[in-house]
Amino acid sequence: MTTERIPDQTTEKPAAPARMPAIYLGHGAPTLLDDELWPAELASWAASLPRPREILIVSAHWQSAPLTLGAVTPAPLVYDFYGFPERYYQVQYNSPGAPELAARIKAAMPAGETVAERPTRGLDHGAYVPLVAMYPEADIPVLQMSMPDLEPEHLFEIGKRLAPLRDEGVLIVGSGFMTHGLPFIHQYWDGRPGAPEWSREFDMWAAEKLSQGDLDAMFDFRNRAPGMPYAHPTVEHFAPLFVALGAATDPEQPPRFTIEGYWLGLAKRSFEVK
Repeated sequence: MTTERIPDQTTEKPAAPARMPAIYLGHGAPTLLDDELWPAELASWAASLPRPREILIVSAHWQSAPLTLGAVTPAPLVYDFYGFPERYYQVQYNSPGAPELAARIKAAMPAGETVAERPTRGLDHGAYVPLVAMYPEADIPVLQMSMPDLEPEHLFEIGKRLAPLRDEGVLIVGSGFMTHGLPFIHQYWDGRPGAPEWSREFDMWAAEKLSQGDLDAMFDFRNRAPGMPYAHPTVEHFAPLFVALGAATDPEQPPRFTIEGYWLGLAKRSFEVK
């Protein structure tokens, strides 16, 4: 007598994605990866987070209107810096593309927010440099999105539209620098510790306003923040912060500051929001 084997009807369901925070980080320069402390700080931060299913990154180094999505399949990196030793132009970060994420971003935007594509635009150094430190295996799909302008309120609204992606396991990253007064830090190029007064004052002001949930002050940082305009002669390195804040569940709740201190006199302050 033979018995017919009944197929096993129990199949293991894939695990639900972990809900990710949104983060804002300082990305320094290509030389960040040679620093004695900073790469380890970024790596430790990444290790403390749930593993992302995908990463969406908004870098200070890509402002393009309308809102534009970079390559959804792997494309060469953008070495958008000059005068560095040749080895910095040999760095690779061959992460998978994220076409499905691109489609979900398009669907999330309102009718008035045009979304363009630039299929050949790879990750710039504001994107790949911190990712090399945080996720060196380059095995998580990554998509870069441009800032269509530098207006805090608009970027905040874009972040709000992106917030549901966090429930799908997407890590939303704003990549810039808490202070970025490059023309005014010549005395710190030799690596001496500390920071100029304008950098320290802006950094402390931003930390205070973020902790207080004072969005009005943050939106009006150009006029209210001490240290301006030295801290940000141009504001593209501060602007990605507003995408991350917009993606927060409650942007008035204090963030968790994850990295602090100064590098060449510039504030490294980075944070995550739930």
